Amino acid sequence: MVRSIKKILVLSANPINTNKLRLDEEVREIQSALERSRHREEFELISRLAVRIDDLRRALLDHEPQVVHFSGHGDGTDGIALEDNFGYVQLVSTESLSNLFKLFKDTVECVLLNACYSETQAEAIYQHINCVIGMKRAITDKAAIHFSKGFYDTLGAGRSYKDAFDLGCNNIDLNSIPEFLTPKIQIRDNFKTLFFKKQSTTKLIKQKPSQSFTISGGQLSNVQIGGQAGRDMDVTQNQLLAQGNSEKPLIQTDVVELIAQLEELFRNSELPEAQTSKAIKHLEAAKEEVQEKEPDKDFAAKNLQKATKVLKEANEAVTAGTNIWEKVQPIITKLLPWLGVAASFFS
Repeated sequence: MVRSIKKILVLSANPINTNKLRLDEEVREIQSALERSRHREEFELISRLAVRIDDLRRALLDHEPQVVHFSGHGDGTDGIALEDNFGYVQLVSTESLSNLFKLFKDTVECVLLNACYSETQAEAIYQHINCVIGMKRAITDKAAIHFSKGFYDTLGAGRSYKDAFDLGCNNIDLNSIPEFLTPKIQIRDNFKTLFFKKQSTTKLIKQKPSQSFTISGGQLSNVQIGGQAGRDMDVTQNQLLAQGNSEKPLIQTDVVELIAQLEELFRNSELPEAQTSKAIKHLEAAKEEVQEKEPDKDFAAKNLQKATKVLKEANEAVTAGTNIWEKVQPIITKLLPWLGVAASFFS
């Protein structure tokens, strides 16, 4: 079967009255990721720098890309920053950007806005494009570049947009940058791949065609995580599920309160300061996600899982890990049904 070339259009703008960004480096890393990939001959990378309004429209018309990547500055609800004829900021509003992509919905598959506070634009564009990625908050140059490297390494391997997103977030995390939850993806066809591939033996999660959902950094909530807890922290999956199912259903405010209780336990524990700070960082990220209007439960679960891993590390060195686990375990048990994960997720 003949495979069609996938065109990736990278647009960047760094107006002279904005902070200097390393956009050239990001483009170079994207190019390097695609050139070294085994599917390199099935991609065409088009790059446009110092993009103005006319450049945006013309590039979409001229190249009909499948992936559109924007690198630069975002200004939240006010839009993204392109350049005017003199090189200064010209904001493109959220509504006009969404309307533009509506006119290219038959060719564009994925839009990536690698700019601060671009989640607002991503949500608007998602009305017309099946896969859109934006940034929930400010993102540093370093994190943005690491995300792009992971994202395009994965596309170059012929994997799905969702996989590319996950590995982009993971690459931020692997490089010890605490911004791995900043990228947010909205996608309708979660298992869409760039190329025709043999059906995976992994059972896919079915979804109704009309549904859509949001994923941000990490794995789906039902993924089983390997490894065993410390000797004094072991508990069977059936025991935890039985306990969890005996509780009345939780609501968001209940979950926020339970996570706050976990934070308090860590703060008052005898764990070393470094481990306490590490756990609290993940708990705060989980609590922040839960407080969203439509919380992403898989990533709240992921951060709670990372916090509990601190206990495993502590249990190997000091008894404090065991002592706090006795108090943490009942709270985690209560959270299991709301999170929609198996007990082994925290083992």
